[in-house]
Amino acid sequence: MQLDLNLLTALDALLEEGSVTGAADRLHLSAPAMSRTLGRIRRATGDQILVRTGRTMTPTPHATAIREEVHALVQQVRTVLSPEREVDLGTLDRVFTLRWHDSITTAVGAELLTAVRAQAPGVRLRFLVEPLADTDDLRRGHVDLETSSDEPELPEISRELVGRDRLVVLLRADHPLTARPLTPEAYAAAEHITVSRRGRLRDPVDDVLEGTGLRRAVVAAAPTTLAAVRLVHRTDLLTVVAERTSRALVADLGLVALPLPVAMPDVPLYLAWHQRYDGDHAHVWLRGLALAALRALQADGASSTG
Repeated sequence: MQLDLNLLTALDALLEEGSVTGAADRLHLSAPAMSRTLGRIRRATGDQILVRTGRTMTPTPHATAIREEVHALVQQVRTVLSPEREVDLGTLDRVFTLRWHDSITTAVGAELLTAVRAQAPGVRLRFLVEPLADTDDLRRGHVDLETSSDEPELPEISRELVGRDRLVVLLRADHPLTARPLTPEAYAAAEHITVSRRGRLRDPVDDVLEGTGLRRAVVAAAPTTLAAVRLVHRTDLLTVVAERTSRALVADLGLVALPLPVAMPDVPLYLAWHQRYDGDHAHVWLRGLALAALRALQADGASSTG
């Protein structure tokens, strides 16, 4: 049998995207060309691979069974056929897209950009805000690095646990609540602002409070930590943020960070990327700089809570 490795690559894209259009977009082909390739794959495997279900396509049981094996084979072929060479940072001309929480970009973005520019002046970084809904931009190759408090579920997404941060309450330095210990009752009686890119007026703190018989008054929602912190700076509102990632904002605005008066779990921080970049020398270099900056933030000094 004459083997066509292009079919293996196309099969991998079809199984990951779950559609002819998505696979064509990933491989920079037209939809008719990808349809013809799917036909060749069907003849070669003796299986339909993807079948139409309403407006979507569903993988067959055989396709589901071979998905991970196909992906692993494609990665192995790329490793074998790609020349092993170190990247020349001095001449590297590339744009990397980073989707990070706004507080993390604010906390370490300048340090990362400085390190990148010093080593590879031809590299440019695009910092994107988090979307209103979850996306598969990592899988599609639209995003190179993403931070998240949730561990990625897809097997093809590589991840690194950078560290954990605790939640604290931010308020103005001259806020009346800074004059005495912050009790759960005093905290609940204050007015609050949440940080939510979807505009939600509720977060897990409310669930914990209500478990103790208390309810807080959330009067506003801000789309970013920076917006919420600036509103706290000019009002009597309270907000909850991750301590280390918000430390620079607290210092710049002269705010006070107090421990939450209710028990909340620490917030994990993951750095994630698609495993197609596991062996990409330029991506490995950038990941190293990003991880170093994020870990320095996690290890930065003792607690600053008041």
